[in-house]
Amino acid sequence: MKKKVAFYTLGCKLNFSETSTIARTFTDEGFDRVDFSEKADIYVINTCSVTENADKRFKTIVKQAQKANSDAFVAAVGCYAQLKPQELADVNGVDLVLGATEKFNITAFINDLLSHPERSRGVGQIHSCEIEDADFYVGSYSIGDRTRAFLKVQDGCDYKCTYCTIPLARGISRSDTMENVLKNAQEISKQNIKEIVLTGVNIGDYGKGEFGNKKHEHTFLDLVTKLDTVEGIERLRISSIEPNLLKNETIDLVSKSRAFVPHFHVPLQSGSNEILKKMKRRYMRELYVDRVSKIKEVMPHACIGVDVIVGFPGETDDHFLETYNFLNELDISYLHVFTYSERDNTEATEMDGVVSNNIRSKRSKMLRGLSVKKRRAFYESQLGSKRIVLFESENKEGYIHGFTENYVKVKTPWNPELINTLHHVDLTKIDDDGLVRFEFSKAVSN
Repeated sequence: MKKKVAFYTLGCKLNFSETSTIARTFTDEGFDRVDFSEKADIYVINTCSVTENADKRFKTIVKQAQKANSDAFVAAVGCYAQLKPQELADVNGVDLVLGATEKFNITAFINDLLSHPERSRGVGQIHSCEIEDADFYVGSYSIGDRTRAFLKVQDGCDYKCTYCTIPLARGISRSDTMENVLKNAQEISKQNIKEIVLTGVNIGDYGKGEFGNKKHEHTFLDLVTKLDTVEGIERLRISSIEPNLLKNETIDLVSKSRAFVPHFHVPLQSGSNEILKKMKRRYMRELYVDRVSKIKEVMPHACIGVDVIVGFPGETDDHFLETYNFLNELDISYLHVFTYSERDNTEATEMDGVVSNNIRSKRSKMLRGLSVKKRRAFYESQLGSKRIVLFESENKEGYIHGFTENYVKVKTPWNPELINTLHHVDLTKIDDDGLVRFEFSKAVSN
């Protein structure tokens, strides 16, 4: 009988793209993929270590796997597996921990365990490289899981932000070749997937390490220019991009693009220049204002999301209010708020001015409230406009949801025929739950 394998992904879009690619290696070797809640022979957990909460969730997910099948093999891959392999291997029920480079050879390790199960029982095997060895690129994309695909174009990071472990978990900045990115995009386009989201650790750095060297063979602008010509893709969306790497030329291209949508997610992290310097970010708040202004100048209807960290060491009440007021006055659409948590082997853990957890929590709550206000204001600004909606696949309490090209979330009574279709709509009103109602105009495609 075919062995069954199940996957659970924690963290970012990049992890989702890599999980999907790893899953395809299993199915190519004859495994059957099943849902994580079902009984499987192998459970693979793709881990994240950006926040403390992601670390804590790992044990809970292992228990879920053991509950579904106590005799199954459990494998951990991803950032947490690279940073703290022994910590994961010590978790009861974990049989295999693979680091940054080994995870893409997981089927070889799993087949070895299946052939010699006595080797792992009660002992979590670790196969983990030194992060300096993670200097080659493995392309990935998600397909078949959602109505959109996450296409990995870049991995690793050369930035030295004082709070971040990603360079320690994923290695140096390196890029997929232009040829392979375009090939993957074409493969996705043949699967009736309407939207591709470009993802990576620092995608604005695309081109560095494209052929194994440190120089840029291509730029991010080159990449988006080429992708805009791929036939069969209705939408292309840029995921998070650093403000210092978001150039005017890229913004202008998106504004005139056939497929790229008017939605940007641009990390800020703090509205205080003093804190930005302590974080070792590569810009000041003035540059951020310039980027937002440029986007809104050429795309007034564009959606702009912002990452922000609260409670960083040395962040006083005045620093926080500086951030709050900065964001309140800025023409942005929503916030992703992260409460600072100490990460081993980062500079920030050695800094003075530790902010108490209750103050971190209070500041986070204030910014989350501001995000609700900002999103509502952005949605209200879009009422009366005509947009194109791509509908999702889930039935959520009798409703189907979708997103406009500029990331307004809409709802309408459940209709399975709408799944993965594009429709022209007129945005009409905001419901009590903060989602937008609409009237159909016409279908774009099926």
